[in-house]
Amino acid sequence: MNVLLTGGAGTVGTAITDHLADREEYQLTSVDPEPHPDPNVESVEADVGDYDAIRPHFEDQDAVVHLAHAPIEGGGPSDRSIHAFDGHLANLEIHANAYEAAVDAGVDTFVYASSNHAVGMYEVEHAPDVYYPDYGLTVDHTVQPRPDSMYGVEKVYAEGLGRLAAEAHDMQVYALRICAVRDPEYDHPYGDAEAGVDRGEFERDSDAYATQVARMKGMWQSRRDHAQMVERCFTDDSVEFDVFYGVSDNDRRWFDVDHAREVLGYEPEDNGEQWDTPPE
Repeated sequence: MNVLLTGGAGTVGTAITDHLADREEYQLTSVDPEPHPDPNVESVEADVGDYDAIRPHFEDQDAVVHLAHAPIEGGGPSDRSIHAFDGHLANLEIHANAYEAAVDAGVDTFVYASSNHAVGMYEVEHAPDVYYPDYGLTVDHTVQPRPDSMYGVEKVYAEGLGRLAAEAHDMQVYALRICAVRDPEYDHPYGDAEAGVDRGEFERDSDAYATQVARMKGMWQSRRDHAQMVERCFTDDSVEFDVFYGVSDNDRRWFDVDHAREVLGYEPEDNGEQWDTPPE
């Protein structure tokens, strides 16, 4: 199976390539502004914002995993302001380019790296109580979008492009609202807390550290679980357009995984409650 990734050299992309690139059934190509680190991945250096530069690489691909995202200086997940930030506008073009190229090349399957921030106001409304067991909130694929930021708005926009591509151009589109996939050194439910310590933001015995752990025990999707979810999209033949939450089988999660289990056959292997301390 020929698979093209946009932005595959980043944190989420390497979670996929680390687990799939050495498999004989996949031939992976990644379009990035810099070389992809995995020698088993064909690396293309190009800007997804440049349609003419990327369009030829969509030919003869069976699936596209769209992860590319330009840096933004404002409008991030914790910023509630409404403003047309430069990076935000660049991302609207990047997403449109990826879908347009896939449609034009006749790609069958499109996996979009959406985000929990497309519905992030549920967390904002219920935090921090929602981070702890037995809170009772479930956010599933049927809820209305509630973006928490311009970043979240951008994700809703790209999900809308996906529905248009699916319904008007007969492409199977999977919008994965990714919760928390991290680099290998932080691939555990203590990851964000440990990263905060490493950056000097707080100490391990602080309330801030404990809050980060509690949140990640609900939000974490392990790298291997994320790669499995993406692969399940490749093997599915039932979806026109659908939304799934990228999260491991965490006891205290508030994002639904039953829909992904039933439709995709996703069987997450990890659970944040399996960890009592960070790794040595």
